[in-house]
Amino acid sequence: MKLIPAISRQVALALGITTTAVMSMPATADVDMSGKVIEWVIPFSETGGSAKWANFFAPLLADALPGSPTVLVRFMPGAGSTKGANWFQKQTNGDGTVIFGSSGSTQFPYLLGDPRVRYEYKDWNPVMATGTGGVAYLNADDGAKFDGTANNLKGKTYIYGNQGATRLDLIPALAWDMLGMDVEHVLGIKGRGDGLKMFESGEATVDYQTSSSYLKGSVALVEAGKAVPMMSWGSLGANGDVVRDPTFPDMPTFKEVCEATEGCQTSGDSWDAWKAFFVAGFPSQKIAFLPAGTSQDIIDTYVNAFAKIKAHPDFATISEKRLGKYPMYVGDEAKAALAAATTVPASAKSFVVDWLKSDFGVELKK
Repeated sequence: MKLIPAISRQVALALGITTTAVMSMPATADVDMSGKVIEWVIPFSETGGSAKWANFFAPLLADALPGSPTVLVRFMPGAGSTKGANWFQKQTNGDGTVIFGSSGSTQFPYLLGDPRVRYEYKDWNPVMATGTGGVAYLNADDGAKFDGTANNLKGKTYIYGNQGATRLDLIPALAWDMLGMDVEHVLGIKGRGDGLKMFESGEATVDYQTSSSYLKGSVALVEAGKAVPMMSWGSLGANGDVVRDPTFPDMPTFKEVCEATEGCQTSGDSWDAWKAFFVAGFPSQKIAFLPAGTSQDIIDTYVNAFAKIKAHPDFATISEKRLGKYPMYVGDEAKAALAAATTVPASAKSFVVDWLKSDFGVELKK
């Protein structure tokens, strides 16, 4: 376990959080968090997208909470995030000094009935959620063959650093399978940051990162000619269709690449399953929770603090540069985001369970 101070408060000062008016949110009691140390637990390593997300929000939260407490980001990687989530399930200190950040890699094992899951989302109190996106890319040699389709990428084995078959890496794994690409998965890395390191060293030939990590690290590889973007996963349009990611509007989505690739279908069981898990894993990808038993006064205090952050007129611009152009949800909106992130149709789950068994040898109950 690693305990790392949040990034400097320069971003918080730039936003002027301490002087921003709060949006219309629940009234709170006179909660004072002066002198307290808050641990924001992230169940991944310090190199991935969740780390960047928490490190971005932590100083803003410290200044927005009454009394300006210290907010430290604590990393607890292991078992594809189930170790940290199982730990959080046991927490009973509802005084606001412990919060938890989950991601799609925490949601997917829950949805799939992974036997290592000992946590229940219904017990937790969501106070903030954000969406994200993701980008898949190839090394320079293979990227030179990419023409908007995967037709020229077939007949070769690619190497990918995978956090685990039931984690968020399910999305790229199923996508590449649908495209007819032969990808060898090196399982067990602690976070997508470790996957990026594998790609940089040449151990991996294909990679994917969530938007914040892609913007922070992978873009430099693209600019240096060492990586070639293949596709984004896309975003969810108002009518429920997969549309271009607003952070990467010039990049084709997986749906577009699939439609252009021989043998790949954007209808039927595999597409329906991919889309269902994409919806569960990305539009509401990262969620901040307080533990079971937290008093309503503390919950309302956190909701108001995150609402204050969101309300500042400069927040969207600064957030877009660091995390990408995605919505932020607080209060009841965060609860709705959690519901979307922890629900998939039975048919989609059944398909994925069968696919995991045939492709990864992972046996889960339907």
